[in-house]
Parts: sequence; C-alpha cells; structure tokens
Amino acid sequence: MEQRNLILAIVISIAILVGFQVFVEQPKPPAPVAKSTAQTSGQTAPSGAILPALPGSAAALVVRDRATILTENPRVAIETPRTKGSIALVGGRIDDITLTGYRETVDPNSRLVTLLHPLGAADAYYAEFGWSTTDQSQPVPGQETRWTANGDTLTPTQPLTLTWENGKGLTFIRQYAVDKDYMITVTQRVESKADAPVTLYPYALASRSGTPITQDFFILHEGAVGVLSDVLQEHKYSAMREKPEITGTTKGGWLGFTDKYWLVALVPDQADTVKTSFRYNRSGGIEKFQVDYLGEAATLAPGGAVEANHRVFAGAKEVSLLQRYETDLKINRFDYAVDWGWFFFFTKPIFQLMEIIYHQVGNFGICILVLTVLIKAVFYPLANRSYVTMSKMKKLTPVMQELREKYKGDNARMQQELMGLYKREKINPLSGCLPIVAQIPVFFALYKVLFVTIEMRHAPFFGWIQDLSAADPTTVFNLFGLIPWAPPQFLMIGAWPLIMGITMWLQMKLNPTPADPIQAKMFMIMPIVFTFMLGSFPAGLVIYWAWNNTLSIAQQWIIMRRMGAV
Repeated sequence: MEQRNLILAIVISIAILVGFQVFVEQPKPPAPVAKSTAQTSGQTAPSGAILPALPGSAAALVVRDRATILTENPRVAIETPRTKGSIALVGGRIDDITLTGYRETVDPNSRLVTLLHPLGAADAYYAEFGWSTTDQSQPVPGQETRWTANGDTLTPTQPLTLTWENGKGLTFIRQYAVDKDYMITVTQRVESKADAPVTLYPYALASRSGTPITQDFFILHEGAVGVLSDVLQEHKYSAMREKPEITGTTKGGWLGFTDKYWLVALVPDQADTVKTSFRYNRSGGIEKFQVDYLGEAATLAPGGAVEANHRVFAGAKEVSLLQRYETDLKINRFDYAVDWGWFFFFTKPIFQLMEIIYHQVGNFGICILVLTVLIKAVFYPLANRSYVTMSKMKKLTPVMQELREKYKGDNARMQQELMGLYKREKINPLSGCLPIVAQIPVFFALYKVLFVTIEMRHAPFFGWIQDLSAADPTTVFNLFGLIPWAPPQFLMIGAWPLIMGITMWLQMKLNPTPADPIQAKMFMIMPIVFTFMLGSFPAGLVIYWAWNNTLSIAQQWIIMRRMGAV
C-alpha cells in the first residue's frame, strides 16, 4: 500500500511533466490558412459609417525593405527614455518603435527589440487613427494623406501636432503626446468652415501583416486580445483565420495584439461606447490581422469643432507598469495582457511575492531560493508528518517484508495484515505522497511566471545561467563545452538538471526500499527520467526543484535520524 501511494504520487508528477513536454514545450505546426470572407474595401457598421479597411486589401502592396521605407517620406522622430522611432507624416501612422531597454538575446551587443514596422514592410505592424464618414463629398485623411507637423521630434516634454486641410472647409488636427514609458495619447480634432454639417466617426486600428512568429505553446496566448465589456477576449491567429471578422460593442476597455513579452493595445476614451472588430484577410499572398474600434457619430456643425481621444500602448508587458496604467488611467484589467492563465488566483500572487523578494535581494535566482524556503515553511507541518510516517515505514521494512513472504500467495490476507500493522503503529500511508502532490501547484505557478512574465526574461543567476527563463545552456554530452560539438536537443542536459537528478536520487535513497524488485528498479531510473525531462525546462524552475529537494533531504534526514531510521 505504501509503495502504491508513492508510485501514485510519482505518476502524477510525471503526468504533469509529460503534459508540459507534449502540450507546452513542443511548438505546434502553423495552422492552415483559411480563405477570408471579409470584404476588401472595408466593413460597414450598422450606423452606416465605413470601418477602416484592412491595409492593402484593395490593392496589393509592394513589399520593400524596412530601412528603405523609413527614408522614402518625411518623418517625425520619437525619443523617450525607453523608446525611439518615428511617425510617418504620410498617413500619420505610428509605425516605427524600438524598445531601447530590451535586446533580442542575452548578448549585450545584440539588436534592440523593434516592435513596430512601417506599411509596405513584409512584417508591417502599426497603429493608425482617423475619421470615417458617410458623406462622400467631404474627404477625410487616409493612408496617403500628407500631414504638416509643427516640430521634428516627439518627446515626453514636447508634444507634436499634425494638421491637414481637406479643401472643403474642414481642418483636421492630430496631437500626439508620449509619456516616459510606452503610452502615447492621440487627440483628434476637426474644425469646420464648411457650409453644411458633417457627421464623423472617430476610429483607431492596430494592424500587422505577415504571419507573426509565435511560441505557440499551450499555456501562452499570442494573438488578438482585449477586455471588452469587462470580459477578457483572446483570439489566436489560427482562430482569426477561421473566423475572419469578430465584432462587438464595449464601453471603455482596450484591445490589441499580444506577443509573449510585448503588447500593442488601443485604448479608447473609457467613457465612450465603441464598436470593436477583430479581423483577418489575405491579399497579395500576405496575411493581414487587424483590431479596430469605431466611435459614436459626432455631428460637426459649420463653425464648430469635434474632438476624440485615443491612447495606444506599444511596449513591454511589465506587470507593475500595466497595473499603474490600470490605476492612473482607469483602464479596466489592463494587466490581463499578461497571460496569468486560469489559475491566476495562484499564479499572480506567486509573481507578486517574487517581486517583493526581488526588491530586497536584487537577483531573481536568489529570489527563487528564498521563495522555496518560504514555501517549505508553509508546508513544513505537512512535510514533517509525511517524513515521520516514512521514517516509521522504513523502520518497519523488515516486518513488512516478512508479512509479504509469509502471505505471498494470499494478497487479501497480506493487505489485511499490513493494514493492521499500520493501524497498530499509527501510520497513514497516504501521507507519504502529500509533499510531492503539494509541490505540483507551486511547480506549475512558478513555471507560468518564468514563462510569461518579462521580468524573468534574461534575468541572470550566477555563473553560466544568464537567463532564468531559458534552459540551462550547458550539456554533459560535450563535457560542458570542452568538446566543440552541439548535441541534439534531447541531449542538452546541463549542470543544473544533473544537480536536480542527484538530489532526487539522494532523496529516494532515504525512502523505504520497495520490496517489489520491479518497483525498486522503477525508483532507480526515476531520477534519470526526470533529469532528461527537466533538461529543456527553464533553468529557474530546475533550480527551484533542486533546491527544494535539498531542503527536503535535510528535513527528512534530521527526522529519520531523530527516529533512528538512519
């Protein structure tokens, strides 16, 4: 019975790890491209206004080099403490953003992360704002409109104003303001000198062309995302292909595109009710994804003016920053851009606790060690009870072996005698597997935090671990780099997975020896199996597991020594 329970605990752990390997660790093949049923000249809203069309859907765009596009037409620079880029004066798009605080790899000389790309690039990704109208006699700004700027640089202390006159009495004014982080505020204003009133609808869109490179892991959402009418909506790119248009209405909220660590989100005025769309099209061999919203009608009287306010976030999904925007700007559930998962009530507190510890110790690796100690303290009574039970069982191993030999041909009698022995010695065999089972939610929560939060990205520990969110880069199969050979992925068993395997083997040596030879052999290979399985997991998770094993060994050895079991 006691071995059956221990095996059950191990099987549950293996199931979790295998599940991670099958559903999480292995990238899925790209979904087949579905034929779009979306219109090519724009979508018609119930109000009669024309929603912004998918870019390039009316006529195929000529794909060009990004650097070439950025020099073709005049631009206004964007300079903030954390970003650099530009705004295209032709079209007025925000289409060039580079994050100065993040690089593509841990190499300090690697390229900075570039988030937005101009229209015409194969991976075009930008935000656009404008007005729509049903009055065909009044031109409104479009993708080819050439704006006039009042300056040459947009900074946190220097806003930018663009103007354009349509030649029919309307003057369009667009003011951009940027903070020191990643939020850009766009205020649209239209002034009229026309003879008749005009009905205008403000809109905003975020568009990206080409098939985005995604992790495509089971526990991570990448694609369109938003909080609309207080409900989180997530649409993967594959789902958008299958359903090319998903519309709705919301008051306030936000919507955009999320990558693993980056976010581009449109934020309407939180007091406004807008019509939202998640859309997909394929034109000229290029896939195009778009999120947009259309505001309510605004009647522009002769001699009057109308105004609309928008915001766009383009940057890193830093949890504290998202929460600050949520509080200061009243953006509902803005931190839901981080994929906390179904168990957010457990995952999020784990992250917040790690943040608190990190601010004290200054290293996320040490933070994981401290967190492990705190978790061990919480589960100390449970683990203590379990180790006391296992100590008693180890002392009774000779007696249990005698009972198995005595009633070898009568399993029912053998189980009866064993249960009687447990009762006399006040042993609960089920308690032996509780520490392992209790680790599973912590294991999953820590895995989720390491995988989805940018705070863990490129976070170093000591020595060769320069990124706790990535696997240990070393491997024993090339003698940790001494042999100039790159083994296949399944042989990438680094130093920390080996340490974890050794600690697991030592912990099993403290447990009662299974009487069944098959079970004994199974336990012997378990550390090897886990070593290979955890070899591709984030180094931070492997460090947690190894350190947790070490603390468990110390606790179990002290208890067993006290009880005379070692």
